[in-house]
Amino acid sequence: QVQLVESGGGLVQPGGSLRLSCAASGSTSDNYAIGWFRQAPGKEREGVSCISSSDGSTYYADSVKGRFTISRDSAKSSVYLQMNSLKPEDTAVYYCAASPFTYVQAVCLATRLFSSWGQGTQVTVSS
Repeated sequence: QVQLVESGGGLVQPGGSLRLSCAASGSTSDNYAIGWFRQAPGKEREGVSCISSSDGSTYYADSVKGRFTISRDSAKSSVYLQMNSLKPEDTAVYYCAASPFTYVQAVCLATRLFSSWGQGTQVTVSS
């Protein structure tokens, strides 16, 4: 079982930037996907971005394309989400999660395929 810890959330003004970090520890296979999900009050949890450990392929939700960038540092067992041009509608609790499935174009759309979850970090975009 892999353990995930998110950090980097906070309060930012519209148009600002934040960088979220997800540190993984414990038992991991060689091939897996790490995803960033978010959940706003009263809304379902949605996939924001995912990255595959096997080939580095990525997926972005349409709502964040061109503004968010996912990256990984294998040496540090960490995945990052750089969020630029933030909007009030980006306000949510952000979670990172791990899946044994690596085809991110599909797996990022299915939260049920992620077996390990972090505790979440709050991102608030407000003036």
